Amino acid sequence: MGDSMKTQLVSAICLQEVELHERPAEDKQGGENNNNADKTFTVEEAVEEIGFGRFHVMLFVIMGSSNIVEAMEIMLLAVVSPEIRCEWRLDDWQVALVSTMVFLGFMLCGVLGGYIADRYGRWKVVFGGFVWSAYFSLLTSFAPSYGWFIFLRGMVGCGVAGVSQGFVLKTEFIPAKYRAILLPLATIFWMMGSMLIIILGMLVVPTLGWRWMIRISVTPSIILIFLFKFIPESARYNVSAGKTEAAMKTLHWIAKMNRASLPPGRLVEPITNERGSWRILLGPSFRRTSLLLWYSWFVASFTYYGSVLSSSELLEKNLLCVTNADKEHQVKHRHADGLCYCIPFGYSDYQTLLISCLGEVALVPANIALLNVFGRKMSLTVLQLLAAFFFMMLNICSTMFGFTVLLFLLRSLVSMNFNVVYIYTAEVYPTVARSLGMGFCTSFSRIGGMIAPFIAQVLMSQSVILALSPFAVACVVCALGNFLLPIETKGRALLQNS
Repeated sequence: MGDSMKTQLVSAICLQEVELHERPAEDKQGGENNNNADKTFTVEEAVEEIGFGRFHVMLFVIMGSSNIVEAMEIMLLAVVSPEIRCEWRLDDWQVALVSTMVFLGFMLCGVLGGYIADRYGRWKVVFGGFVWSAYFSLLTSFAPSYGWFIFLRGMVGCGVAGVSQGFVLKTEFIPAKYRAILLPLATIFWMMGSMLIIILGMLVVPTLGWRWMIRISVTPSIILIFLFKFIPESARYNVSAGKTEAAMKTLHWIAKMNRASLPPGRLVEPITNERGSWRILLGPSFRRTSLLLWYSWFVASFTYYGSVLSSSELLEKNLLCVTNADKEHQVKHRHADGLCYCIPFGYSDYQTLLISCLGEVALVPANIALLNVFGRKMSLTVLQLLAAFFFMMLNICSTMFGFTVLLFLLRSLVSMNFNVVYIYTAEVYPTVARSLGMGFCTSFSRIGGMIAPFIAQVLMSQSVILALSPFAVACVVCALGNFLLPIETKGRALLQNS
């Protein structure tokens, strides 16, 4: 055999040995790739795998700040009411109609906003709500008459309905075990908004007037419009709409921010055409839940705004220890052209409202403990029964200090109740109808907000106990209804489909 033949034979043997050594490694790597390709995961699994991190801190701050905007627009009514009563010589029912128009706008746009959010995305609705509410709130400061004022405030309420969908967007990014901690803590931002508008009223109204107070109060909305670009569209919405690539892009970005990784495999979720359908809310799976939740939201708003407006009315008209208020008692100031039923807030009145706002976060640790230990349903029951008790306690004639303590505790309880019902609603409905479910609930809540002013501001002048009793009774009935809620959402994953 020649040298060339020997060389070729040796080369062939060596090449075969190399292939035999390399093939198992290649087969193993190929097998791993095939296994990963066969694996799938859902958005829920991705959210839990990513866990809590820097993205959620940013989400908490920016989306929590939307509560500042909402709180300022709602609490503005309590601060402005004495001023517009004086400027336009309004009766009690006309002052109450201002709040009612805001809640009417909220109610009409709440369902529409929820439908659009489920069909076309949460981000668009929340961003549009910021722009809308800021624009019409600014226009309110130029209102030439009472009629224009209530119309423009109704438009503001419509924008705030869109902003409230931010709660759904926020909830869909938070892992299950952190929801009962982070969502109640968002109350801090609501308190900040409430205190900010009261401080503005204290500093600006006596010098520049209520119109400049409203103009300055628009500033947080404008800032949030620019910050909101850092918040992505909900990945849960994207997969339900068939936009899997967009959802993956969002999840990769969140994982990178949190210095975490996604589960191995492909993101797979069924595409649902029936998004934003009211039939899901009233179908066999959710009919009882929806009906009971609508009443719970009605009571949550009815009692919350009842406590806010009752406190401002009691302070403005000095009705703390008066059983039969007459016209003379209501009037502290006489003008040359007749009686003026306006009594501007003094420094002590603003101070009392500020202290009561602190009550909204004072019991947040207790709220978190209730949610984690007893669950959502039992928390609602306990909070509503305690709120009923403190509504009746306000009838007791006491000192200003005693009244402030009672109001502090009452505001804590009704705020906690509102927070829990928000959390329960966002957790109980599936992604395909979560925003619509929230929209329906917030709309029913605004019916409570529309009725509350006529009881807290109109009936209060006739009898304090008659004005406070409906709030207590509504709480007791709602507490009993919570036992019939069929689903407890504590520790449960968010549903994608019904």
